[in-house]
Amino acid sequence: MLLSTSLNIFLLAFKIKQKNLMTNEELIKRAKEVQKKAHAPYSKFRVGSAILTDDGEVFTGCNIENSSYSLTICAERVAIFKAYSEGKRKFKKIAIVSDSKNFISPCGACRQVLMDLAGPELEVILTNSMNEMKVVKLSELLPLPFGSKNLKKKKRG
Repeated sequence: MLLSTSLNIFLLAFKIKQKNLMTNEELIKRAKEVQKKAHAPYSKFRVGSAILTDDGEVFTGCNIENSSYSLTICAERVAIFKAYSEGKRKFKKIAIVSDSKNFISPCGACRQVLMDLAGPELEVILTNSMNEMKVVKLSELLPLPFGSKNLKKKKRG
């Protein structure tokens, strides 16, 4: 019985460690897979994203355009909203891919959402069509964020 319990604990720890070993390249691959599903009939700018949770799960998203352009949703927000809808609240890193020769970076709205929901320490993996990558912290992309601290009401004296 003790051996069985010890083995189960070891296997669980090994499984958790394996989940957390996802490389940046593997996360980029997941983002590229979902990029193919992007709905971008107007801009033709297809974006894919994959976000890694602290417990090793990956949630993907692609951009989905709408004829009323402002109702379009970006790949990064699709991925993190999917994760949140499944109860995930802690994240390690997010990969973003497109067909651009330039490094693709989250738009302002996505930076704000990622800051609120994932935090300043989130690693953001920027890529380009030449398979190059650059890794930065979200706090580097949004150095002076607006957040919940800005919404705290001061008590009247």
